[in-house]
Amino acid sequence: MARLPRLALANHQHHIIQRGNDNQRIFKDAEDIAMFRATLSEAVKKFDVAVHAYVFLPDHFHLLVTPPSDDALSCMMQWIGRHYVPYFNRRHQRAGSLWQGRFKSLVIDSGQYFMLCSRYIELSPVHEGLVTDPAEYAESSYLHHTGKLVDPLIIDHPLYWNLGNTPFQREMEYKKLLEQALTSGEIKEMTAACKTSWPLGSHQFKAQLEKQTNRRITPLKRGRPRLDTQR
Repeated sequence: MARLPRLALANHQHHIIQRGNDNQRIFKDAEDIAMFRATLSEAVKKFDVAVHAYVFLPDHFHLLVTPPSDDALSCMMQWIGRHYVPYFNRRHQRAGSLWQGRFKSLVIDSGQYFMLCSRYIELSPVHEGLVTDPAEYAESSYLHHTGKLVDPLIIDHPLYWNLGNTPFQREMEYKKLLEQALTSGEIKEMTAACKTSWPLGSHQFKAQLEKQTNRRITPLKRGRPRLDTQR
C-alpha cells in the first residue's frame, strides 16, 4: 500500500525525529555536534522555521518547530542532509546514507501537547540513560529554557512565555515542569506518536485537520470491514 504524503502544515507545531541508518551514530564527537548545529542554524534561517525545542542524541535528534509554509520542513531537512551527510561521510571515511529513511514528523495540538512534547524532547537524555539530570546534557534546549544560557537557535513559543511575566518566572516554572517525571502513559503515547507520525491531539483537533486538509489523518482500523449479514 502506498504511504500517504507527509502531513506538514504552515504555522502548526511539528515534532520531527530523524534517526541514523540501522541506529548508527550520527554524532561521534563534539566536532560533529558543532557542525550539525551550524548546519541546522543556517537551514532554519534559510527556510524561516522556528525551533522551540531540540535534543541531539548520539544516534538521532528531535526538533519541535513551526514552519511558515507547508513545504518548509521538507526543504529544511533536505538542505540539512545535503550539507551534513557529505561532511560526516568525508570526516569518518564512510559512504552511503546516514539517515534511517525519511524523517518522521507529526503535527501536534499545541494547546494540549506542546509542553508535553517539549518535556519529552528535553528529558530524552535521561530516558536514554545518558544522564540522570537534563541539566547535565548540553546538547538540548533545556539549558536555554531554564536560564542557564541564551541559545540563538531557539525561538520561544508563546506557551512558554505564558509561564510567567519575567524571564526568571518562566525559567522557574519550566524547571518545575521538567522536574515532574513523565508518566508511563505519557511516554507510551509520545513514543507511539513518534513511530507512526499520526497527528497528536484531541478528536476535535484531528477532525479540524481532516476538514482543513481533506485527507485521512488517523489510521484505518485493522482487519476487514464487517459484512452486513442482515437482508
